[in-house]
Amino acid sequence: MDDMTNSNESNLRLKSTLEELPFWQVDIEVECPSNDLAILFNQEPLLPGIILNNHQQYVGMISRRKFFEQMTHPYSLALFSKRPIKILYKFFEPNILAFSEDTLIVNATQATLERSPEVAYEPILVKTMSGKYKLVDFHQLLLAYSKIHVLTLIDLQQVEEQSRVAKAGFNDLQHNYTRLVQNEKMAALGQLVAGIAHEINNPINFIAGNLVHAIKYSQNLLDLIRLYQQCYPKPNEEIQTAIAEIELDFLSTDLPNLLTSMQVGTKRIEQIILSLRNFSRLDESENKSVDIHEGIDSTLIILQSRLKNHETNGTIKIVKEYGDLPKIQCYAGLLNQVFMNLLVNAIDAIQDSLVISHPSLLRDKGQICIHTELTDDKQVIIRISDNGPGIPESFQKQLFDPFFTTKPVGKGTGLGLSISHQIVVEKHGGQLQCISAVGEGTEFIIKIPVALNS
Repeated sequence: MDDMTNSNESNLRLKSTLEELPFWQVDIEVECPSNDLAILFNQEPLLPGIILNNHQQYVGMISRRKFFEQMTHPYSLALFSKRPIKILYKFFEPNILAFSEDTLIVNATQATLERSPEVAYEPILVKTMSGKYKLVDFHQLLLAYSKIHVLTLIDLQQVEEQSRVAKAGFNDLQHNYTRLVQNEKMAALGQLVAGIAHEINNPINFIAGNLVHAIKYSQNLLDLIRLYQQCYPKPNEEIQTAIAEIELDFLSTDLPNLLTSMQVGTKRIEQIILSLRNFSRLDESENKSVDIHEGIDSTLIILQSRLKNHETNGTIKIVKEYGDLPKIQCYAGLLNQVFMNLLVNAIDAIQDSLVISHPSLLRDKGQICIHTELTDDKQVIIRISDNGPGIPESFQKQLFDPFFTTKPVGKGTGLGLSISHQIVVEKHGGQLQCISAVGEGTEFIIKIPVALNS
């Protein structure tokens, strides 16, 4: 049994393969008792899965998530812990994604992100040239993918400066980088957001469902205690001491409040999960009629933590001026991405300008206004404006060009507005316009038809 093997990820490049990633190689015979799996997982908290062998021949894989999910079912621990692993494995639905170790990291990531949300975080099985099997953690794969993303951008910028003498190389890198970014924006974001929402939803539903019974049971017990106090007003000294130690009067008052606050908290989490699912909309690859305001509100919930600067306690105010809009026929997931890009840019502009220009006037000075309206010719107009520093006129003509950014190196890719323009204009037959003046803020105007042309 081998533990995690590290590798040098600093030399990653576009053509890097799975062989260059750190991997886990922990295996066990299927004749061993199932409790041995729990021991191995407890010994290695980061272990993503365990390879199953039968007389040293590969037969399958059990992931950490699926194992503990199965063992939390009623009676599973008593039923399977001492029985052979092969019996437990019969209750699993094999859904293993396997690659050869010479598979490109970029290609493996694309295939991995196409999996359904239920198995989005499952480890990746890699077959070595010698016929052995090893596991790559899904998060290690995404991390390597992100590093290739950054390295490709750096290479692209270097080649762009020498484009006259290396035009062919520049075009290849641009194509590869665009493919990486599109995959990251459209697949990774939606898949991960939906996967996180799915993973959180199960335990929250369990907690919310049982809280109802917990509130009822606790109230019944408190009523029973009050009845005892009425029938036996003078308990013995031992009971009186116990009542004083646990502060029974305070406990009787605070316990219902405590459970009620927990119920309110679970409802809030359920609301956030619904917003995450609404934002990703992985089930809506085709255009359909949706409520634009739901998409905007979902995006704002996801960005809630960005509205407050924790270093200065400055808060950005959101002003909603929603008009009476019908449901819009659109590509909802893509349009939500546009809202995300524009709102993130507005938040960054306001926070950066307040810290640099007015460090003593940080609290509640930033404001973003979102205005929607329906025109007489059945066009929906969405205005997203901020009171940030504004954009110089010399930059405005380049705003929607690929790779153009005014943000520091490493903070912006220069593709957010370019992709947003493509989504609004090419996918929806609309218009995306920017109106800005230095010192007066910035306003982006989205104009799209209520019904898409076929």
